Amino acid sequence: MISTDFVKIDELNTESREVNTIVKVVSKTAVREVYSKKDYSTHRVCEALVGDETASILLTLWDDNIEKVNEEDTLKIENGYVNLFRGSMRLNIGRYGSFDKVEESPIVEVNTGNNLSEKQYEQRRRYPRVPYQRRSYRRRY
Repeated sequence: MISTDFVKIDELNTESREVNTIVKVVSKTAVREVYSKKDYSTHRVCEALVGDETASILLTLWDDNIEKVNEEDTLKIENGYVNLFRGSMRLNIGRYGSFDKVEESPIVEVNTGNNLSEKQYEQRRRYPRVPYQRRSYRRRY
């Protein structure tokens, strides 16, 4: 079940899921191309620094969503999530999330001094490490 409570950016952590929030876009990085390891297709990716009066975080934008977001836009993000990319937090919209532009912004100034993406977190392994087992290749008769 998706909650409709809006959270402030400083309340996000590395385990945040089903995130509903309102943020203002401060800046966008240059678009770069990446290749999918799953189907070897090319995708475009860009990061936007977004936030509210409590904190800021990098929002990852993929493919068609890049052109939909501009600097100074205010976005209402629903069902987003937070993940770690190279040890820093990123806010993502993902496959099941969505965003809409808000005409009248409730956010006057973004707190870029408290950037959650600048802090480094320890990233857990996706798959647990299996200890090396030495195998005996002697024939058993």
